Amino acid sequence: MLQKFFLRFSLLFLFASILSCARPRTVVVIPQETDAVLVNPGMGFTTFYSFNGDEINRNHPECSIAYYRWYWDVMEPEEGKPAFAMLDSLLALAHSKGEKLAFRVMCQNGHEVADKTVTEKLEVPIWFRHSGAAGFPYPDGRGWQPDYDDPLFLARHGALIQRLGERYDGHPDLDHVDIGSIGRWGEWHTEGLDLPMPTQESRRKIIDYYVDSFRKTPVVMNLDESPALAYAISRGTGWRADCLGDLSTGLFYDSTGHPENHMHDRYPRILGNFVAPDTWKHAPVVLETCWNIGQWKENGWGVDSILNQALAWHVSVLNNKSFPIPDEWWPQVEAFQKKMGYRFVLTRLEHPDRVSAGGSLPLKMTWENRGVAPCYLKHPLKFQLKAAEGGGEPYSFDTEIDITGWLPGTSEAAAELALPPDLPAGSYEIRLALLDPQSLQPRISLAIEGRDDEGWYGVSRVEVK
Repeated sequence: MLQKFFLRFSLLFLFASILSCARPRTVVVIPQETDAVLVNPGMGFTTFYSFNGDEINRNHPECSIAYYRWYWDVMEPEEGKPAFAMLDSLLALAHSKGEKLAFRVMCQNGHEVADKTVTEKLEVPIWFRHSGAAGFPYPDGRGWQPDYDDPLFLARHGALIQRLGERYDGHPDLDHVDIGSIGRWGEWHTEGLDLPMPTQESRRKIIDYYVDSFRKTPVVMNLDESPALAYAISRGTGWRADCLGDLSTGLFYDSTGHPENHMHDRYPRILGNFVAPDTWKHAPVVLETCWNIGQWKENGWGVDSILNQALAWHVSVLNNKSFPIPDEWWPQVEAFQKKMGYRFVLTRLEHPDRVSAGGSLPLKMTWENRGVAPCYLKHPLKFQLKAAEGGGEPYSFDTEIDITGWLPGTSEAAAELALPPDLPAGSYEIRLALLDPQSLQPRISLAIEGRDDEGWYGVSRVEVK
């Protein structure tokens, strides 16, 4: 009897051991995080009328965006013939420098320039001035503002925006477009001139031209202190502010003549009245320094409080106009770079230690976005299995994971890789990358170790039986 018991026990133990050997074990990987500054598309500092490597940017952060502004007369010197050759050339140059282009069109100079008269082009094309267009001379006669309510302005300028959209909407080297066109520098104000702003109806028409013409490329609206801003936001735009850091006294005044500055007064008021709090979750926040970061230091304004407020507004992009960063402020600026926009960390990966050809490889992932905003364009997440020995081309696997939903904080994701039946047995490195949507090559740098020269991250190994 005792002998039968031990025989049965031995058989059960052997059977359990066989099952244990046959059943894959779960591998848990915790990638090593990196503290490096990452330069990624759609976020970070911008170069200004210049590119990475230009002398003007010698003491400036590396950028993924080159920002330009042009007056209408430059953008459309002949009616119906936008300066496509200029834009095409700059888009190609931006690509060669590892950047994308962003731009604004303006119709009015901010200054009363002494060497100009009302008979000159004054930032709008000569052909438009000679078309019977209505407008207003500057108070001293050395400048001119279009009548933004004039049907001729709305039709002709709107046609330019439409042509630009037809050619460049969704262009792989175009990052975003400002809704400019109105007011001094295209900033949607005429402060200091006492000249009229357009009606709300006209403002909405200009906004519609941009939003309808650029459906794939992100569009950002300057902080117009009026319901038009709320209208633009409702149509899916992000927002842009051109005076980050202004803590001045006596330079700016509210409608009652009371002194105010942008950081403490104007921006909180505009954002509270006209911008939905969750706008940043689906469209970018773009900021520009008032003067530049070096000027903040000269004025005695604290860099920490200013940059922290930008992060609280969920900033993705900052234009410092290519001015150098003060040497002693580089640590604060680099810490800011590691938080602005998105910063993706793969914090956990689970998968079986072995799989069979013709079967599947299930992957469970935990991602952390340590930035303050999402990535607004879809970058495909792709995996590869690369043979640990023998070389050869890796096997590639697409996923349906949408990273635009990865808000700041933790996101869970899962994928199941369908393995080909003829996948040779052996040990394989599991690699992943976030790809450029057009070239389908690795594009986004992750805040983890393990990146190879091609942009792929080796994160684990698996055995194929």
